[in-house]
Amino acid sequence: MGEQSFDPATNYAHRALTLFAKYGDAEALVAVDGRRYTYAELHAEVVAMAAALWRHGVRPGAAIGVLARNPAESVFLQLAAHLLGCRTAWIANNAPDRFRRGFLDLAEVDFFVYDAVILPEMGAELAALAQDRPVLCFGPGGVGPDLNADRATELPFDPADVTDEPSSLFQTGGTTGSPKLVHHRHGFFAALHLLSEFYLASGAPQLRHLLVAGTWHVSAQTAVFMTLFSGGTAFLHDGLEYPLFYETVARERINSTLLAPPLLYVLLDDPKSADADFSSLVTLTVSGAAASPARLTQAIARFGPVIRIVYGMSESPFITAMANLDHDPDHPERLASCGVPYGDVRVQIRDEDNQVLPAGAVGEVWVSGSLLMAGYWGMPELTEQTLVDGWLRTGDVGRLDEHGYLYLLDRVKDMIVTGLSSTNVFCRPVEDALAGHPQVRAAAVIGVPHELEGEAVYAYVVPAAGATVTGDELRAHAAAELNAMWAPQQIEFIEAFPLTESGKVDKKALRERYLAGVQEA
Repeated sequence: MGEQSFDPATNYAHRALTLFAKYGDAEALVAVDGRRYTYAELHAEVVAMAAALWRHGVRPGAAIGVLARNPAESVFLQLAAHLLGCRTAWIANNAPDRFRRGFLDLAEVDFFVYDAVILPEMGAELAALAQDRPVLCFGPGGVGPDLNADRATELPFDPADVTDEPSSLFQTGGTTGSPKLVHHRHGFFAALHLLSEFYLASGAPQLRHLLVAGTWHVSAQTAVFMTLFSGGTAFLHDGLEYPLFYETVARERINSTLLAPPLLYVLLDDPKSADADFSSLVTLTVSGAAASPARLTQAIARFGPVIRIVYGMSESPFITAMANLDHDPDHPERLASCGVPYGDVRVQIRDEDNQVLPAGAVGEVWVSGSLLMAGYWGMPELTEQTLVDGWLRTGDVGRLDEHGYLYLLDRVKDMIVTGLSSTNVFCRPVEDALAGHPQVRAAAVIGVPHELEGEAVYAYVVPAAGATVTGDELRAHAAAELNAMWAPQQIEFIEAFPLTESGKVDKKALRERYLAGVQEA
C-alpha cells in the first residue's frame, strides 16, 4: 500500500487547474450557502487552499484526515492536497460514533481537518483524539486555525517538484463490523479526466449537476469532478430537502442529479412534486441500491425517459449503467436490470471455484476496469481475497443475459441497504450490540423488504432465561450503541436459531421463516 515514485507531469490535479484556467469565467460551482464560483475563482481557491496547507506544515507525501459534509472547501481541499501529492482520508460522518473514533489511527493520517461551521461538536471530539496531529479547520471558531483565512494567490511550491503520488481513502462499512478504508490511487482520478473527455465527445449537453450526497463518498466526488472536468456547473446541497430540491431544479435548469431509490420513492409519493418543473432534467441517475421495477415505471411516467440506472460501490463507483430508461415491449424484464458494463469495465459471473459462467447462470459478480480500488488500507488479507488477478470480487450475486445486461439477485455478504440515503448496515455490529444486553442470549440480523426504505433491519433474538426485556427496549439499546439507522425496526423473540451443518446460524432459514410469517399474516 506504500506510495511510489510519481511523475508530476501526469498529476490529474495539476491538469484540472489547467482546465479551470481554460474555462475562465464560466460558472463552475454553486455552494451550499449560495456562493457562486467561476472556473477562474475555483482555480484561485484551489491555489489558496494548497498555500494554506503548506503554510501550516503540510508537505508532499503527508496524509490528511477530513471530516466534512458538503462545503465547497471539500472540493478545494481534495484538489489542493492532491496537487501536493498527499493522501486524503475522508470520514463518513453518518457512521456510528465508534466507527469514527479509531479512524485517524486506522488511516494513519498526519493532519486532521474538519468543518468547524457545520460539524463543530463532532470535529472537536475527533480533534481531541488526534493526539499530536495538527488540527486545521474550514471556518473560524474551531480547535485549529481556519484554512479560509489564508488568501495566497500563488503556490509556495512548484508542482513539478512533487513526486509523491496523490491518493485517497474513503470509509465504508465491513462485514466484520469494522470500518474499511477503500484506497483509490492516482489512476482512478486520472480516469475521471478520460471519462469526462468521452462525455464531451458524445455531444451530450453541458452538465448542470445537482449533488445531494456527501462529498466524503467516492461516488459524490466522481460526479463533481466529471462535471468540473467537462466544463459544467456543479451545485452542492447538504442532503436532500424538499421543496428546495424542486426549486433548485427549476430555477437553475438542472439537467443531471442522482438519487438513491428510497429518495426517488419519497419524491414520487410527495404530492408537491406533481406540480414541480422537472422539464430540464436529461439524466436522473438512480443508484445506491436496487430499485423496484414498479417504482421505476412510475418514475418513467413522471419524468419521461431520463432515468439512468447505475450499479457501483465504493470499490468501483461505476460498474454498469442503463440510460434513458423507458418501457421496452420487447424486453420488459430490463426494468429489473442494472444495465451493461460502463466505460472500460468488464463484468463476469463466476462460480465458487472462480470459473467464468455462461450467460444466464447465477454466481458472484466479478469486475475489472480503470475505476477499481487499489485495495483496503491496512487490510492486506482482505485485499488479497477481494482483488484477484486484477479483478474485484463484488460480493454480489447476479447473472448476465445473452445481451450483456446484468441482473443482481442477492448479496454474498450480509449487508443491508436501508434508509432514505441507502445506508449500508452490516449485521454483525447490530448482532453484537443486541447480544451485549444482559438479558439476551444471542441475536441474528437479516434484511427484509421495506416499501419505502428498500430494506429494513430485522432481528431474531434468543432471550436469556427469565428475561423480561422488550423489543422496544432492545431497539433503544441498539440505537444507543450504534445509531437509530442501524437499530432493528422489528425484533422477534425465538427459542433457538436454525443452524447449518457447520454449526452456523442459518440465515436462509430465518429469511424463509420471515416470509412465511408475512404470508400467514
